[in-house]
Amino acid sequence: MTKKSYAVLVAGCAVLLITMGVRQSFGLFLNPLTQDFQLDFSVFSLTLAIQNLLWGLSQPYIGALADKYGSGRTIVIAGIANVLGMWWLANATSVWEIHMSAGVVIGIAGSGATLAVILGVIARNVPAERRSFFLGIGSAVATMGQITIAPVSQNLITDFGWATTVILLGVTMGLIVPLAFALKGKASDLTAVNEGAEKLMDALHQARKHRGYICLTLGFYVCGFHVAFIMSHFPNYLTSLDMPDWLPGAAISVVGITNLIGTFSFGWAGDKWSKKYLLSSIYFGRAILFAAFFLVPVSVTSVLIFSGILGFLWLATVPLTSGLVGQFFGIRYLATLFGIVFASHQLGAFTSSWVGGIMFDQTGSYDSIWLISIGLGVVAALLHLPIDERPILQRAAQPAG
Repeated sequence: MTKKSYAVLVAGCAVLLITMGVRQSFGLFLNPLTQDFQLDFSVFSLTLAIQNLLWGLSQPYIGALADKYGSGRTIVIAGIANVLGMWWLANATSVWEIHMSAGVVIGIAGSGATLAVILGVIARNVPAERRSFFLGIGSAVATMGQITIAPVSQNLITDFGWATTVILLGVTMGLIVPLAFALKGKASDLTAVNEGAEKLMDALHQARKHRGYICLTLGFYVCGFHVAFIMSHFPNYLTSLDMPDWLPGAAISVVGITNLIGTFSFGWAGDKWSKKYLLSSIYFGRAILFAAFFLVPVSVTSVLIFSGILGFLWLATVPLTSGLVGQFFGIRYLATLFGIVFASHQLGAFTSSWVGGIMFDQTGSYDSIWLISIGLGVVAALLHLPIDERPILQRAAQPAG
């Protein structure tokens, strides 16, 4: 590891801490914002769904721009756009402004300064044999915002209101602009043959025909469904059950704390054991956890235990999934290829964010979403089992069977 590598790792982690921490706080605005505007829960749920959807759908294109023109420029533009989006949301006076600011602007801006782009930069600057480990560090830090930014946001909302809190979070987002100057680089900087196809279209063609890549993409849809359901609706779920006011923020913080352990551990394990089996165990573990929490009486104790175990399985999928993409195709176009997988993640996030709000408005309950989450967890666990983990160059030289 060179000094530049460490600088990239620190700067990348700092950007992920800020951007993901702010994004993971948006579920806390569901109650105060809907009450202030006298809206149904499904309205702001749609905003969060649009945000998640556009964050995902724009990711392959933003990733391609970062690969071609440089990640530093991409992150700077994303930082400025995030600040403008937060300011617009804080000053919104109508539903369409809420959708446009928090949904469209912040959704697209998120693509330029979150997981796919930042992990792509980190992957280019760390040793290949420890890549999964360092991607695990970046992924773990991405949810440290749940420990710091989420509970602070909860207190700020209580003391100063949601609009002031949004402005303060926007100022925080502006800090990623100077950090971007340590995160320069693009795909053409890599020259080794084993780092992937020389042309982007060749890499996309390889990915389109790769069954393991398709399975990863489908599995990551489930991850997005799970994560967005918890982040968007778990605070309101607890409020609807008359849980203490402090519990939603505390639960999200507990997820963040144990996620550090889980993501770091699975990132380390991904360098030593089969990534596909580790991913399968994570999704199966989530299904068991959701089923157990759904069946037991909800209490402060059960919520905190659930949050702790869920956190261990939270973003543990990210270093393993991104690591497998790099293992399949090399890391030259990792921001683009992982961006496509991440788009599927956000399609899942869109589904649970929006449908969760609609079902709660219609039934006053989240029971259906819990049951769907359990079933999808089992499906995702099975999807990863047949994946061939060998690099495509090795597969071409040594066909399976």
